[in-house]
Amino acid sequence: MNVMRMIFALVWLAGLLPGMAQATDADNFVAASRSQQAAMLEQWAAAPEPARLALLRALQQENVFVDTNKHAFTRESGELTALGEAAQPQGATKAVRLTNRLRVLAATALATHQLTGDSVTERLAAARQLQRDPQPQMLPFMQRQLASERDEAVRQVLALAVASLQLTSTQPAVRQQAVTLLGESSDPEVQARLLPYTQAQTEPDAGVREAAAASLRQIQHRQTISDLLGQAFMGLSLGSILLLAALGLAITYGLLGVINMAHGEMLMLGAYATWMVQQAMAQFTPQWLAFYPLVALPVAFGLTAAVGMALERTVIRHLYGRPLETLLATWGISLMLIQLVRMIFGAQNLEVANPAWLSGGVQVYASLILPWNRLVVLGFVLLVLFFTWLILNKTRLGLNVRAVTQNRSMAACCGCLPVASICWPLGWDPALPGLAGWRCRSWATSGRSWARAISSTPSWWWFSAVSGNWLAAWRPPSGWGFSIRSSNRRWAPFSAKS
Repeated sequence: MNVMRMIFALVWLAGLLPGMAQATDADNFVAASRSQQAAMLEQWAAAPEPARLALLRALQQENVFVDTNKHAFTRESGELTALGEAAQPQGATKAVRLTNRLRVLAATALATHQLTGDSVTERLAAARQLQRDPQPQMLPFMQRQLASERDEAVRQVLALAVASLQLTSTQPAVRQQAVTLLGESSDPEVQARLLPYTQAQTEPDAGVREAAAASLRQIQHRQTISDLLGQAFMGLSLGSILLLAALGLAITYGLLGVINMAHGEMLMLGAYATWMVQQAMAQFTPQWLAFYPLVALPVAFGLTAAVGMALERTVIRHLYGRPLETLLATWGISLMLIQLVRMIFGAQNLEVANPAWLSGGVQVYASLILPWNRLVVLGFVLLVLFFTWLILNKTRLGLNVRAVTQNRSMAACCGCLPVASICWPLGWDPALPGLAGWRCRSWATSGRSWARAISSTPSWWWFSAVSGNWLAAWRPPSGWGFSIRSSNRRWAPFSAKS
């Protein structure tokens, strides 16, 4: 019986030791000088213990307090919680201030402690932190972790961190192996770290210098590819706005001979409609605010389509066959819309937030991340383009529209309603820039600068012409398509069977 009691007591004491060690470490840290604190953090980084995690997390957040008796506490939910041996603070408490060096050492120590945890996400983040700021005394610990790590992504980052530390080795073979391994990294910081090893003043061994130069060429090659892909993606993202706006202009000019100079203003109305939906949901349904883009999509589409149809019935219908006069009229309408928006919303830009579910992105390279919001909207633009072609070429409504624009009287004899067939493209025309304005909500604030930039630049007209001619030249394989009539520069429908 006495033996069992002794075993139970030893087990109980063993369970208390980690907590006692944490309490002692916390109290010793807040009572030490700055140089002693730095030495303690370096020692903890080289020999991590799970019991110190709470203290290190509090240090990283600069949420450590000390009382008059030099006991450590942290603030949780407005109350002080003990990190040291004392359960309650004695006297006044004050925050423990860290220098920049202590902040770096605390982050490194926390990373080594998280590297021994069960979470793969935490281990990966810790390995990246150690790669950015490796400490020579941590090399044995990191080599042990590299040998025992099972996750491949964490192993790759740890291997690069170990290679960064091995650059200071006295053996040329170890340094050469390290610079060769670092050449597989796409991190720009690795490039700056390898650059001194290509110079004879820093690296005496010729083999190491050649390996460092080869690794730098590999990194620069990947960086060039990353930059080109990033620029191409940005071009596609910006071009998708022009595509949505130009597609509507191509439809109205091609089918009706109307030059609409208010396309940029329709984009502006779509952006402001999105902002109004965001404000309304923030006030009335804040719990659903993250989904405001889905609600704003039909609102922006319907508002701009209604404005376009109203303009057709009040102004544009009197100017058919006179494209230059439609240009002047719609230009005046655009100025009126800008002034109206300025009177209602003011002259300042308005912020439109990006929802959390569209945050983040796909990391292709270390320096190239494709944002989810742009990837989603690029797919949305392709979907709109497909449905536009589908409506114009595969539906009775599209057939009526093309028939009315080719010969209104003959189409009326066949039962087509000219008013409905003409109102539809003039409602669809501004609705597409309205969708472009909704699409801009993930990039910038809602403002009139977008309208002026879109509707007045020569590249905008060039893009409109290109998109219009592309749609005109694209003959669907199964039937209806478009051809350009040379007499009046308008698109006329034809049947592939005739």
